Amino acid sequence: MPSPTPDTLHIAPATLQDWELVRTWAAEEGWNPGASDAPAFFAQDPEGFFLGRIDGEPVSAISVVNYSDRYAFLGFYLVRPDLRGFGHGLATWRAGLAHAGERTVGLDGVPDQQDNYRRSGFSLAYRTARYVGEPVASGAPAPDVVPAAQVDPAALAAYDSACHPADRPRFLTTWLTTPGHRALARVAHGRLTGYGVVRPAQEEARIGPLFADTPEDAAALLDALSAEARSFGSPRIAIDIPEANPIAARLAEERGLEPTFETARMYTGAVRPVARERVFGVTTLELG
Repeated sequence: MPSPTPDTLHIAPATLQDWELVRTWAAEEGWNPGASDAPAFFAQDPEGFFLGRIDGEPVSAISVVNYSDRYAFLGFYLVRPDLRGFGHGLATWRAGLAHAGERTVGLDGVPDQQDNYRRSGFSLAYRTARYVGEPVASGAPAPDVVPAAQVDPAALAAYDSACHPADRPRFLTTWLTTPGHRALARVAHGRLTGYGVVRPAQEEARIGPLFADTPEDAAALLDALSAEARSFGSPRIAIDIPEANPIAARLAEERGLEPTFETARMYTGAVRPVARERVFGVTTLELG
């Protein structure tokens, strides 16, 4: 490999197959990526994933996924540990952000990078804590929790859109149906009152999103999703909870989960309002 300087780095769009390597990098960083997340990520914006290579060997990565003409989300910002400090991260960062154009960009930043993000024009919106543990069973399964496939897809998409800064039907369709993902909804008196997804991951099973009208709806879904996780061999779960919904944190603590690390949701500009009181768990830290 030549001297690792930025001018030897070639940055180009990544393929779905390329992204399996990036998933392993994320696992090595302790991010606990989902085992089968990538198809849903690429369904939303297949041109939003980038790899930096030196002599054909991958050394850096970033995703900047465009959701709409106004909003994009940045994730998977990684440089191979043995090649950090040579400017590859900054070069990859600039290439990724160029894909967003004039859109507002969001990200979930780890604490030691937040000052760098501020210098790049990002401002803090709120903080998120990952809660992890083996949930305490709450008793009998709650009624009215059904497979999400039994719910009108248009109703699910509308519910999701109210809880996210942009519509994301392509992502959602794949996220709900990816093999290994278990998607559940709560329907009370014929009305959708929440939904959630649990999926296998590198370590604990990850729940996300968990969107619900009320704490009772969220608790019913959390218990059902935790049972699904146990059914595929994951007694421990992880869920990322925004501080903007303290009731969600209390629910996690009641189930025996403990906060581990935090991130900061940051944006470069304004985003459309969301129903924050319904967000009991964000979808992913990688894609918002």
